[in-house]
Amino acid sequence: MDEVNDAVKVVVAHSERATLRVGDVFLKVDADRARIDAEVEAMALVPVPTPEVLWYKPPVLALAAVPGTALGRLGEPSTASPAAWAAAGAAVRRLHDAPLPPRVGRAGRGSDELAADLDVECGWLVTNGVLPADLVARNREVAEAAFRPWTPVFTHGDLQVDHVFVDGDGIAGIIDWSEAGQGDALYDLATLTLGHEEHLGEVVAGYGTDVDLDVIRAWWSLRSLSNIRWLVEHGFDPFAPGCEVDALRSRM
Repeated sequence: MDEVNDAVKVVVAHSERATLRVGDVFLKVDADRARIDAEVEAMALVPVPTPEVLWYKPPVLALAAVPGTALGRLGEPSTASPAAWAAAGAAVRRLHDAPLPPRVGRAGRGSDELAADLDVECGWLVTNGVLPADLVARNREVAEAAFRPWTPVFTHGDLQVDHVFVDGDGIAGIIDWSEAGQGDALYDLATLTLGHEEHLGEVVAGYGTDVDLDVIRAWWSLRSLSNIRWLVEHGFDPFAPGCEVDALRSRM
């Protein structure tokens, strides 16, 4: 029994979902079957490397580990090469150029809904003394640039830097597709570079098209303001160096 326990690693666990690693197999358990369904559907459609689906018996999805190492981690300097960051940008562009999936993803919410949710979160941050009012107000102002018309593309929806795996200078795989669907392309680019602003130029170079950097910065502020309460309530620390609160402070 001890040998089995030693082989099991909890990757992430909170009230909504859990991911376990058993050797080279990842077991994802989600209270919301729709998220797992969306992940399986997206991985069957995308033109970029993804984990192999070993089996799916709701609410559990078994995936093979992808090779390589994470492009980076929020709050830590990335050791990946500039070429690897550019390759990540190129992979995102291939995804965004793919035919649209049937679902609307996390990056596909309209401006009115986003603005209303953001106002609620900003009010919570100030009322509960989580962040200074001037810091929240400045970032709420910056976030306005994200509220503009955009053409839907196939988005990942949660393209955090540790969801992209590299092997040398190439992309080995992209994981965690449960939020995938139609959405705003710049949401993906902003999520990938949140906390790693020094690599934005490399990502955009790999992406290979004009990108409105003000909108990227707006999404950094919007995503950070909107996520802090969820992170706190689920046991994560947005105040850790290089994480969401530092991203907000960099806009001052």
